[in-house]
Amino acid sequence: MADARKKKYSEKELKSMDTEALVGIILMLQDQVEMLNENLEKIIEQLRISNQNRFGRHSEKLDVIDGQMSIFDEAENTASPDAEEPAIEEVVTAYKRRKKKGKRGDDLSGFTEEVHNHLLTKEELDSFFGEGCWKEMPSDEYKRLRYEPASWTVEKHTVGVYVGTDGMHQDEFLRGNRPKDLIRNSIVTPSLGAGILNGKYTNAMPLYRIEQEFERNGLTLSRQTMANWIIKFADYFRPYWKRLKYHLKLLTVIQADETPVLVVNTGDDGRTKSYMWVYRSGEYFTDRKIVLYEYQRSRDHKHPLDFLDGYEGILVTDGLQQYHLVEQKIEGLTNANCWAHARRDFADACKAIGQTNQKALKLSTAHKALELIGSIYHEDEKLKELTPEERLEKRKTKVTPLVDAFFAWVREKLGNDAKLPKGKTAEGLNYCINHEKYLRIFLADGNVPIDNSASERAIRPFCVGKKNWVLINSVKGAEASALAYSIAETAKLNELRPYEYFKLLLTELPLRMDDKGGIDPETLDDLMPWSESLPDICKKRR
Repeated sequence: MADARKKKYSEKELKSMDTEALVGIILMLQDQVEMLNENLEKIIEQLRISNQNRFGRHSEKLDVIDGQMSIFDEAENTASPDAEEPAIEEVVTAYKRRKKKGKRGDDLSGFTEEVHNHLLTKEELDSFFGEGCWKEMPSDEYKRLRYEPASWTVEKHTVGVYVGTDGMHQDEFLRGNRPKDLIRNSIVTPSLGAGILNGKYTNAMPLYRIEQEFERNGLTLSRQTMANWIIKFADYFRPYWKRLKYHLKLLTVIQADETPVLVVNTGDDGRTKSYMWVYRSGEYFTDRKIVLYEYQRSRDHKHPLDFLDGYEGILVTDGLQQYHLVEQKIEGLTNANCWAHARRDFADACKAIGQTNQKALKLSTAHKALELIGSIYHEDEKLKELTPEERLEKRKTKVTPLVDAFFAWVREKLGNDAKLPKGKTAEGLNYCINHEKYLRIFLADGNVPIDNSASERAIRPFCVGKKNWVLINSVKGAEASALAYSIAETAKLNELRPYEYFKLLLTELPLRMDDKGGIDPETLDDLMPWSESLPDICKKRR
């Protein structure tokens, strides 16, 4: 048959064939045309999806796919010439905490307020009004907000040195109490280290940009020096990370995700592709919010298996097979899958159809799938503010019937051979059926979110930073970055100010290091981001 498909017949040969042979050739050609059409449809679909991913909004929400939202988020689309200038009270958040009249000083703690008086002298007033022909009225007041870029202070430390001249300690030396260096014989202080960490891990600035910004403000500090400091800070941060991990595994729901990262010097036969894994507290746990990054050299399931060893609870993830293997190997762990991933292939199929062909889009199986999943999301969204017990009860009556109807519809579509979907739509239907067990887990526990978007949000800052610096040079650098990102993201989730929190940790952790260079993680609970003993300066102003 393969030889027959490749053969090219002449007109004379075709005329000499009997009817049965011609019918056979025509049927063969029909199969070829159908196969070519399928391949062409797949190529066109992939091209449209690629263009959408490159130029359009990355969303699976139905309103975006239907063209109800702009794809532009640039300044010219956001700006409004008629918008009023904000008042100082709207900008400086400390004003919003004002409780009593006359307590402005307390309410503005942390902000410096300068008073500038623009008054006229008595001579100027007498000259204009005439002597004694005027009186002072209540002054006009207005406020302006001033910003000053980085400033530097050189700390000069003098340590007293004394020697005994007589008595029991003659010729013995005694020195003043020298503060412990953050890094031995280094100029770095907690405030400087915190500024570098905050710039790189909170604001996604690569070190060369921080170096340039420092240079513009009069400080020559090489990116190599800053990188060395960050790696050395890891000795302080590692015990803190371990204590966060301990608290994370006490929760009954953990969410996880992973993203590739290029590390130049891994020591693995030149292989550069590694992975940054992220684990975070379940979205509905608001008392203790934790995000932990962990660098690993592969995507093997042994990494989450080691991290979650002994964990009893629910792990919310995408449909990656590695997580299913973890469920099989850890007794007491249940894997729940993400509905945002379940709708992704349908969204891609709709994007491939395009917004210009609205009739075909609305009649497509993929669009219908998004509508059904959208109705599930719509009902579950209403339950976010409820307690876990209330949420579970409402899900049983409001959400479960919608989920049942969706899977019945999917089976019907896959069971109809005459109209079996193709391409991304078929992939989406098969994904849902193959992961039905995992997609239904959220219906049985009020603490389990409908999707894994929270962990995707937690890993996004790393992905944004990755676009700026592209590569990590070494495994030590990748591991140090994982620790710093864990602190920055956990601080933000707990409404702390990352700079001040980094500064606090770099101040306190060295004091807790023993003579062997170790820190007992169990002694760090007072530094956890939810601790009541954290100083107010670490807390975000409200």
